[in-house]
Amino acid sequence: MQSIYSSHPSRILLADDDGDDRELFEEALSDIQPNAVVTTAQDGEELMFILRNYHKPDLLFLDLNMPRKNGKECLYEIVKHPELSKIPIVIYSTSVNPIDIDETYSLGAKLFLRKPNSYEELKRNVAEIFTGKLMSPRSKETFLVSSDVTGTWV
Repeated sequence: MQSIYSSHPSRILLADDDGDDRELFEEALSDIQPNAVVTTAQDGEELMFILRNYHKPDLLFLDLNMPRKNGKECLYEIVKHPELSKIPIVIYSTSVNPIDIDETYSLGAKLFLRKPNSYEELKRNVAEIFTGKLMSPRSKETFLVSSDVTGTWV
């Protein structure tokens, strides 16, 4: 994951079925990390195809509620795969369901980022991920980052 914290282009993969959310994320990321290369997947099946056949990203942002294969199914497959299991994964979802949070934490996701309510908050959160502030080893109590309950286990 060194390239995330360096001046070299980072390879980011975003899996999210919401086109507006993908566009907003890409815009925020380009403001923060203009050299980043972003690949997007519209659902879990496309995500797994990209991971198996094209490239391994430096960081994966993974929505949970997607068609064809949801984010938890993808996360489970990724962590069980020897080559893919090393990819740092940020859950990027509107959910704050304690079951979702607990399961993704247990499976090894690095962070659970609730989709922010504003563009500025999204930029701030993504910037903090890229500076490493939010990517340090997480405890269960600080796994969730949300404008409603930042750093609080729900």
